[in-house]
Amino acid sequence: MLAASLLLMALAGCATVERTGAPTGRGPRNETMAQADVLARQAATQAGTERAQTDKQIDTLLSTLDNPTLQREAAALPAGDPLYNYAGRALLRRGLPLPRPFDRSSWKFDAGNRPPADSDGYRPPVKLGVLLPLSGSLATAAAPVRDGFLTGYYGETRRRPEIAFYDTSTGAVAAYDRAVAEGNDFVVGPLGRDEVGALFNRGTLPVPMLALNRGQMQPPAGNASFSLSPEDEGIAGAEYLIEHGARRVLVVSAEDDTQRRAVASLRERLAERGGTVTDVAGEGVADFAPFAAKEGGVDAIFLAVRGGAARQLMPRLALAGLAGKPRVATSQLLSGTGKAEEDRVLDGIAFPTESWTTRGARGLPPASTAAAMLPNAKGPAARLFAFGYDAWLITAYLEHLARSSDSINGATGVLRIDGFGNVQRTPAWSTFSSGIAVPLADAARR
Repeated sequence: MLAASLLLMALAGCATVERTGAPTGRGPRNETMAQADVLARQAATQAGTERAQTDKQIDTLLSTLDNPTLQREAAALPAGDPLYNYAGRALLRRGLPLPRPFDRSSWKFDAGNRPPADSDGYRPPVKLGVLLPLSGSLATAAAPVRDGFLTGYYGETRRRPEIAFYDTSTGAVAAYDRAVAEGNDFVVGPLGRDEVGALFNRGTLPVPMLALNRGQMQPPAGNASFSLSPEDEGIAGAEYLIEHGARRVLVVSAEDDTQRRAVASLRERLAERGGTVTDVAGEGVADFAPFAAKEGGVDAIFLAVRGGAARQLMPRLALAGLAGKPRVATSQLLSGTGKAEEDRVLDGIAFPTESWTTRGARGLPPASTAAAMLPNAKGPAARLFAFGYDAWLITAYLEHLARSSDSINGATGVLRIDGFGNVQRTPAWSTFSSGIAVPLADAARR
């Protein structure tokens, strides 16, 4: 463990916080906003499943607004209007700025007796408990998260909290209770969705936490959640397609649960935004001509497959006359790639990815350098490593994020926290150019 810690210290560095924001305004509210406002006032009196259903109705209504309308109507909401937090979250999901900070009246983060914050908002806990599966079948997946977290932790030269890890393999709720009993003033984790749900279902928690997944309900007041969920990728893909004028989208998907969840989220968001999934075809389909020939045609292709499968799909899509259509994929496209001569066939496909792996991240060495030094920072594990690194940043800057509309330029993307305690991530977009994954803005220069 000591050797691993020293290696992580060699990788580590510092992070920066970036200010965003815009002036507030006033203006008329349209009918959709009026309907959503009624629901938002109802949601303020609800809890559990009832609250989750109302939240979903509000999100559906807001998703029907175009960007200029949503921005204008959000800015026109008066201070304290319960709809503002929903509208602000919708803006962040589209990568748009907030007109003003979120209203924190119902979600307040208490930093307790921590020392005062530094000028950049850095104010980490005094004693920190981290809940991860350190043994059992999930330990392998948790190791990159742990190493990314420790890289950020050891890279900070200012005051750092005392840190202790708690094994969740025998129960996350029991691990949380141990962390509380041992005097930790903040908790990070657990990783599992059901584990997070079990803790969130408790309602008020004695020690605030940053859950590393999303539960079925909003975090209890003063707590937060952060995830790299397939649902978020589906939403990001749908927004990208809508922004580029695609309304009729053919989906090609693998059968695993991760890809199915991304596709379900994409389908739902497209429908909310006036688009449609024309078909969901399996990655093994030999002839795509019948899908291309449907009345109304196909505007774009969404690929929820790994890189190897995508390489096999490209000739078949071309034979069906779909080669010239815009193509968007999940981040799973990177899995099974790395040889430029083979990956040239993927040129032009847009996909969300981590800022660190394509653009670099302040405080971290290049991804290729980290991969050579640490096995848990290469290949598919690099994404989880970046996730762990960002979990440390959010922990250290949570109060700052909760009290402003500022953002953190993290390893996984631009990070903000909404008015309900959910960390919203704006991913970097990349593509393949000459068989090499590059930032999307750089593709034309290659």
